[in-house]
Amino acid sequence: MSDQDGQLKDLYNEKGEKLSPMLPENIKNYLIDIDGTICDDIPNEEPERMLTAMPYPDALKIINKWYDEGHIITFFTSRTDEHKEVTEKWLEKNNFKYHYLLLNKPRGGNYHWIDNHIVKATRFKGKFTDLVVETRDIEVFKS
Repeated sequence: MSDQDGQLKDLYNEKGEKLSPMLPENIKNYLIDIDGTICDDIPNEEPERMLTAMPYPDALKIINKWYDEGHIITFFTSRTDEHKEVTEKWLEKNNFKYHYLLLNKPRGGNYHWIDNHIVKATRFKGKFTDLVVETRDIEVFKS
């Protein structure tokens, strides 16, 4: 694991006040789920299966490619703190390259991410490949 701080660029508003820093446009911050996205969907209630889950080979290949290209890889999972050690062991055993692991994502799906930065969402539908741009309708706040 490594740190992204060296890549962050200072950002200022129109008044000259400092804002949260940003990565350069060519570097992406990937937040990637684990269960059902890079391996079989294993519920928290069956942690004995977590260490033996088989990774999706296409996920391993693409995620490690993104890491090698300099993008930030963060696994963001509904696994809890008690699953941290087994999850880190599994990621290492299966050679996933990553920077961060965030646990305790709310369970249940139907996520709605609200942020002051642009968020690009990609729904995993069975296979990791390079991403393509498609135009879709999105929900936005009224002006």
